[in-house]
Amino acid sequence: MRWPWSGDDNDKRKANLSDWIKSFKSTDWSSALTDPRTIGPSIVLTASTVAAVRFYKSYLRRIPSVNHIKPDYFRRRSLFGKVTSVGDADNFRLFHTPGGRIAGWGWLPWKRVPSKKEGLANNTIHIRIAGVDAPELAHWGREAQPFSKEALDWLTGYIYNRRVRVYLFRRDQYERVVAQVFVRRWLLKKDVGLEMLKCGLASVYEAKTGSEFGTFEQRYRDAEAQAKERKVGMWTQPGLLGRLRGETANKLESPREYKLRHAAADKQRKA
Repeated sequence: MRWPWSGDDNDKRKANLSDWIKSFKSTDWSSALTDPRTIGPSIVLTASTVAAVRFYKSYLRRIPSVNHIKPDYFRRRSLFGKVTSVGDADNFRLFHTPGGRIAGWGWLPWKRVPSKKEGLANNTIHIRIAGVDAPELAHWGREAQPFSKEALDWLTGYIYNRRVRVYLFRRDQYERVVAQVFVRRWLLKKDVGLEMLKCGLASVYEAKTGSEFGTFEQRYRDAEAQAKERKVGMWTQPGLLGRLRGETANKLESPREYKLRHAAADKQRKA
């Protein structure tokens, strides 16, 4: 009886191994590695792998918070995502969904935007709409500015639960990302800040430092001037019938003037 791996079978295996070793030693590896039939596919495979990794990191990797945004993204990149909450009338929270529906967001089971607070915690980016200043809500014992609730309601209805694209400008002192915001409305791409100015629900941002407009400053200023001329939103004044009923003209105070007035009052109290 012949045992497995014995006799002729074992001899054949040894012979095959010996032939392979001789073939390996006799191969001219320098010629083989420089053979176009070898080097060409290798270069293509390596380049394709590197390109795929870079594409994923640049366009498909989700950014969960402001701390994960690389400095070189500012003024060069935009992010696409879903608005999960609206704070004051000029800022909101964005859940980044890179690639949108094409990349599976909204229909793949593992690519869904959380609906509960615990799922959104530390997973959203705080966005401050660039170039505009909305009327202030009541904060820290200060009275609400006229039209602050209207501005908040308008922004909530305009972008909440919708997908928007934000063009990143910078990171501010409150750990927010100052960005120009666009949303699709009736298949049209709308600049959210510009639309607020047209409705008279925001003024142009007038702080001496930190103002960001991209290349749209004049367009924003023109929109504010037109809203004032039409007396809409915070620039509303009573008409003839209103004046006959005893209504008085509102003091037109911009959000910037409101902040400066309260800052001066706070400083005087501390003095």
